[in-house]
Amino acid sequence: MTRIATTVSPLTLGTSGLGRGTVPGSPEEAEVVADAVALLRSGHAYVDTSNNYSDGRSEAVIGLALREADAGTDAATHVITKVDVDPVTGAFDRDRVLRSFEESTARLGVDRLPLLHLHDPYAVSVSEAMGPNGAVEGLRELHDAGVVDAIGIATYPVDEMREYVATGVFDAVLSHNCFTLLDQSATPLFRAAQERGMTVFNAAPFASGILVKGATSTYTYREPSPEILARLAQLEELCRAHGVELAAVALHFSLRSPLVDSTVVGVKTTSRLAALDQLAAVEVPGEIWPELDALQQGWGA
Repeated sequence: MTRIATTVSPLTLGTSGLGRGTVPGSPEEAEVVADAVALLRSGHAYVDTSNNYSDGRSEAVIGLALREADAGTDAATHVITKVDVDPVTGAFDRDRVLRSFEESTARLGVDRLPLLHLHDPYAVSVSEAMGPNGAVEGLRELHDAGVVDAIGIATYPVDEMREYVATGVFDAVLSHNCFTLLDQSATPLFRAAQERGMTVFNAAPFASGILVKGATSTYTYREPSPEILARLAQLEELCRAHGVELAAVALHFSLRSPLVDSTVVGVKTTSRLAALDQLAAVEVPGEIWPELDALQQGWGA
């Protein structure tokens, strides 16, 4: 198993919306490339992307940025990507994984990567993904060929992810929206992964925005339920009592967890990067954590 946790930093920069709607060679693309250069030069160990982010534009923009970002920003040490289902046929088998890797490395302009995730394999069952000619066979071939240093599983349903983790095949796991102030359902998953020596990435610590923007935002990309809004109100009251931003507490909840190696936060612009770094630098009062724990236990979270 490859212990990529030795090279991660507390924050990993997610780029799911990077380059969306931009046209190659346009002024808009040039602006986004400049932002991507800033991400690569930020000092955070990894930029996280995927084959299907922004219909491939995320990887294309990062590829252009890599060529502008000077020495020391080689994707083999700074960019993580993911293989995705064929957008036309819906295939997600060994051959599709190999094609997805080739598409990604062509966009990025590299021939190897430090970590490659199996991303949202909803089109196949765990047994199909793990079976002969399945998606995982393709990942293992890439690893054995030396063009991928480590392989991971990145998806949403916690129960399904625990099945993948239990195979012992993967070096890393990435879960989103399941380890936040509002929901800690990924705790057993992260513990199981940690026991196997896997690297744990916790993505979307703001629960798709509600822990930053409040009740007007979505919760895990949907309208928040009355129960979630009630929990949110309690969290906001707790943070007011301690004079600290809810967003800062939400971020540090993940950063301080012994179960998490790196927290993945979506960042598309230099202003968002600066705001994230400011949140990470906030000193959250230590006395808030036992009160938060008691609150969460009361929810049964």
